[in-house]
Amino acid sequence: MTVLVTGAAGFIGFSTCLRQLVSGKQVVGIDNLNRYYDTALKDARLAQLAAFPNFTFRKLDIARDDILAAFTASERRSITEVLHFAAQAGVRHSVMMPFEFVDANVRGQVAILEFARRLPALRHIIYASSSSVYGRNTALPFRETDRVDQPGSFYAVSKRSAELTAECYQHLHQLPLTGLRFFTVYGPWGRPDMAYYLFAKAIMEGRPVTLYEGTALARDFTFIDDAVDAICAVTDLPPSGQARILNIGSNVPEPVSRLISLLENFLGRTADIRLTPRPTADVECTWASLEQIQQLIDWHPTTSLEIGLERFSRWFLNHSYG
Repeated sequence: MTVLVTGAAGFIGFSTCLRQLVSGKQVVGIDNLNRYYDTALKDARLAQLAAFPNFTFRKLDIARDDILAAFTASERRSITEVLHFAAQAGVRHSVMMPFEFVDANVRGQVAILEFARRLPALRHIIYASSSSVYGRNTALPFRETDRVDQPGSFYAVSKRSAELTAECYQHLHQLPLTGLRFFTVYGPWGRPDMAYYLFAKAIMEGRPVTLYEGTALARDFTFIDDAVDAICAVTDLPPSGQARILNIGSNVPEPVSRLISLLENFLGRTADIRLTPRPTADVECTWASLEQIQQLIDWHPTTSLEIGLERFSRWFLNHSYG
């Protein structure tokens, strides 16, 4: 029994691989190691995974390479779960480079599902969606049953397209599919393009911290360990019948200003905050309803923002300034 993880050098993919490896599972990781952010961080994550004898890595671009040809018939027969986290990230980046999102997030989703439907022992496909699909919705908290036809960014379009693709493949090929709408996942080994990481870097380097105007600016921050707990628990419960979509969040929208205050405390430095208008691609507040996932599994996020940021800050200082 083998777990295939795409985006294995990425934040969520790496963290999920690590948990699966520690539990003793055979894991094959795929990643194209693109240069959207510094590949040194991706290499460092992969080095952590390579220390496990039950880990195998293949450098593949799921949108361009023939995934089927990269695996022998014997290897394909051993894959029981596909955890698909490979994607082009970045809400604002999608405004400037939309074709990258078509390739990675739309074409890549089709490629993985085409590969997965040819796996004879397949039990479950988990794929990463995003809270961004809720777009310009104003009713809070966001529920999986909400309308998601008013995207606020092309990134959201690409992620909603991936959800619709999954629904179609379930209908056509009866694939056991679960999409996870992640809400601002953060923590050690996180993505350096995300706000909390950029804030920490600016604070340490004495540069201005750009904060969007508005007292209601808040995010449903989800600590990585809590997110991985949910991923692993859901993986063991494949759906029957219809494709499933679940929110993965903390159910606690936190003011972004509080995040900055906590980072100041843990990093031991004061932020030079500069206010700027919020871009149209960014929503004011995110908040995940967890009713559906908690009906399925006994999962409750346990890491407060204070504890999570303390753990991130300790890692960040050791990794970047140690």
